[in-house]
Amino acid sequence: MHDFLLTTGWRWLILALACGPLVYYVLSIYCAWDFFSEDAEHPEEPAYTPPISVLKPARGLDREAYENYASFCQQDYPEYEVLFAVSDGDDPAIPVIERVIREHPGRPLRLLMGAPQLGMNSKVNKLCRLVEEARYDLLAISDSDVRVEPDYLRQVAAPFRDAQVGAVTALFRGDVSGGILSHLDAMGAVEDFSGTLIARRFEGVKFLLGTTMALTRERLAESGGFAALANHHADDFELGSRIAARGHRIELLRRPVWMVFPKQSLGALLRHELRWMIVLRNIRPRGHLGMLFTHGLPWALAAALAYSWSVAAGFLAAYLTLRLAMAWTIGVWGLKDPAVRRDWWLIPLRDALTFLVWLASFASNRIQWRGLEFKIEKGILVPVPSSQSPATRG
Repeated sequence: MHDFLLTTGWRWLILALACGPLVYYVLSIYCAWDFFSEDAEHPEEPAYTPPISVLKPARGLDREAYENYASFCQQDYPEYEVLFAVSDGDDPAIPVIERVIREHPGRPLRLLMGAPQLGMNSKVNKLCRLVEEARYDLLAISDSDVRVEPDYLRQVAAPFRDAQVGAVTALFRGDVSGGILSHLDAMGAVEDFSGTLIARRFEGVKFLLGTTMALTRERLAESGGFAALANHHADDFELGSRIAARGHRIELLRRPVWMVFPKQSLGALLRHELRWMIVLRNIRPRGHLGMLFTHGLPWALAAALAYSWSVAAGFLAAYLTLRLAMAWTIGVWGLKDPAVRRDWWLIPLRDALTFLVWLASFASNRIQWRGLEFKIEKGILVPVPSSQSPATRG
């Protein structure tokens, strides 16, 4: 009898846990529908277009780098500048940036070489230099693999009409060209954004995404400036957290930017995914642990092993139906992401990869990043003694 109760108890526990991700998928669909269907019609107001400094830290060459950079120089916006920065004169991004500057002679564009070595995060080091050189109060920052539409700066500036807005960030849709691994990589965005949309609906967004970090100098100074983030790996997350902690609202743009995904090997994809999962475990340990209740595929398989074939078929059907419905609502309907529309069938494979990476992230606090090895301690980059000096890297 004891063995029977024990077995029955475990089966009921598996059943309860297997229901958790299904509830999460329904909640994600609801929050996505709430966000993307919100009435965008407002009384006609004069456009809010303060001058903007666009800051672009660069390192190496991303796929279609010229098109990415040029999109920021083709904005339908009355007054703005674009500043690029590299760490040294050997960076392969320099010829591409020089071409962008040469082919857009009517725009105020500048390339800065060199940045203070304030910490281990090369991107943040460059941002410190860029902020010093920028002319305007409103700053718009994005990663080098981002591409935008001509009205991007108008979308970014508009929320700052409200004095309660402390920063603006954006989701992305994927521009994918290459092998199956790049397509698999792009499918991870839907899962990431489901958590973002749930957070927005119930507690507000309390972080920024590297696709867009827009804020004023005043808010940046209140948060300690970029110098205070020079040893943080997730500088975007930390900056947004500091701004939100001071009572300012972080606005999420309804129109996504484009993320240009690189061609990559399986090893590169796994290292990238594992690095970010280890960082997440360090900066949001409860959120990382809570992902246990969002992994639908392994729980559906566990339920399939614990119950009869009819129950197993029901759980697997529920997982596939709700998971794909979530992907469609967020990726296809909301973001209008052509990658999700085309590659939706990769979602279960992507879920399996994410679950395995999540398990692996408990095994270590060390990451490989830009040729160096670090330990992550509460989001801080701590170089492993055998690593190279940051002065030798870009």
